[in-house]
Amino acid sequence: MLPLSGITVLDFSRVLAGPMATQVLAELGADVIKVERPGSGDESRLMQPVLPSGESAYYFAFNRGKRSVVIDLKTDSGRRLAAGLAATADVVVENFLPGAMDRLGLGYSQLSAANPGLVYVSCTGFGQHGPYSDRKGYDTVFQALSGLMALTGHPDSPPAKAGVPVADLTSGLWIAIAVLTGLVGRGGTGAGRHLDLSMMDVQVSLLALAAARLFALDEDPRRTGTEHPGRVPSAAFGCADGKWLHISCSDQHWLPLCETVEVPDLAEDMDLRHNAGRLARREWVMSALTAAFARRPRAELATALRAAGVPVGEVNTVREVLADENTVARGMVGGFEHPVAGTFPALRTPLRMSDVEEYGALPVGTPPKLGADTGGVLRDRLGLSDDEIDALRQEGAIG
Repeated sequence: MLPLSGITVLDFSRVLAGPMATQVLAELGADVIKVERPGSGDESRLMQPVLPSGESAYYFAFNRGKRSVVIDLKTDSGRRLAAGLAATADVVVENFLPGAMDRLGLGYSQLSAANPGLVYVSCTGFGQHGPYSDRKGYDTVFQALSGLMALTGHPDSPPAKAGVPVADLTSGLWIAIAVLTGLVGRGGTGAGRHLDLSMMDVQVSLLALAAARLFALDEDPRRTGTEHPGRVPSAAFGCADGKWLHISCSDQHWLPLCETVEVPDLAEDMDLRHNAGRLARREWVMSALTAAFARRPRAELATALRAAGVPVGEVNTVREVLADENTVARGMVGGFEHPVAGTFPALRTPLRMSDVEEYGALPVGTPPKLGADTGGVLRDRLGLSDDEIDALRQEGAIG
């Protein structure tokens, strides 16, 4: 039995952060009921890239293992159905602007009156209160506002976004943490709670080390490319074959590094035996190492440095890392059978469990077709008859 078996999550979230979190919960065993709007459903169903079958790969990435119900929350009947489902749920996740769910009669105070044990997570751009609470935002907006973008890129280049939607992804992880926090807390008291999560707050929390530097030195951290601001050398170096290799070197790695890449002048300089000395002469050290790495191909250097005990990593492309022997051995790439798109690969949840057979890896669920489970969920959870469901469809309250 998976850890969240028996937990029901009513998911009103759309696009990325919320759906990512509820997919984690689904693949941990929760019954996630995804509430979608009539017609197009979650906006991510229309996002590129789109497969030949018409399905969105973007939607597939974050909506596996859920059940989809289509309910029109603009109708009285639809709102009553949603409230009824919430009365039978353990968790609600929503990412509407503050106040929107209250206006629908689906806010925490309204739903918890009928279900005191409800764990209710609201993930918004700027939280339920504060001067920015009514602002909208997207991943790159939060990267910019939070200072992350100012820290990303090379010193002589403009600010850059991260290569993945880090604001959405880290917020998704925090939504899952919030849900689990609420469930554990409820286990002791029987009472649920409202958890207010701001994507902006999540990004600011990621500044822990950068903020510590500012607090300690009164210095606003700057972009350093692949280099570490406080350690030399810790950076990616170009190799003779045009590929890149990243090393991260502490004092105990310094002499093995120098011997392996054949820079005797650096090895013999006693001032460079400690990081403080290398920091003080960063430009000279980095210039000498850049020239040394450029003389040899990546694979040869990586093998030699690993043998010498120096932490090293090839700068892989997505294709390379998905085919990497360790990725394969850990079972990180799975797949599912979709009724329209057919067999499709998917990344597994990174948790490994002792009581799961294949590598300890959790199963990969199938993303639901829009509204595929509307009738079944309403029958099972609200006890509606087929005639009542048909009537709701005729009314336009469900799809």
